[in-house]
Amino acid sequence: MGADPAQPAERSAEAKQLPAASRTDSTDEHLAYVALGANLADPLAQVRAAGRALADVPECRLLRLSSLYRSAPVGNRSIRGQADFINAVAALHTRLTPPQLLDALFAIERLFGRRREYHHAPRTLDLDLLLYDDQTVDSQRLRVPHPRMHLRAFVIAPLLEIAPQTLIPGRGSAAAWLPAVSMQGIARLAD
Repeated sequence: MGADPAQPAERSAEAKQLPAASRTDSTDEHLAYVALGANLADPLAQVRAAGRALADVPECRLLRLSSLYRSAPVGNRSIRGQADFINAVAALHTRLTPPQLLDALFAIERLFGRRREYHHAPRTLDLDLLLYDDQTVDSQRLRVPHPRMHLRAFVIAPLLEIAPQTLIPGRGSAAAWLPAVSMQGIARLAD
């Protein structure tokens, strides 16, 4: 069952489930999922404010924002020594193309003081386009689905909270990847 477009974005577990990434309510709109994360400058406040910023993107409508999650850094040694991250996943209906949506996400990151000093640098805000309908995009600038989303508990857990039936193109059910990330440190925060 699709989300009611007249309802505001909801974060509670009782909210209506979203459809799989391949379905939308309108042929003009596309369903996109965006990961939000931060580990600098009051990350809780940063991620909450970023959720509000996503709601203000022209040609986009925020459908759902997951609960916030605290996660240990995942990756090479340079990131593992960093502070924990605060993460969430948002579902949007958008009329923007994937590159246009990516530009909008980068603009929000800049507003939040994001600097890309080096790969895996700590960040005030990180916004990643995870899914865009059931499309696959593979360009120098953008890859959708996000190439490592299925390997990250901080993506899979909040995604399944708001869209438990989501399919990842080329990977199958997002829920099927939960066992693969079960050893990563992640905790859902109280509202």
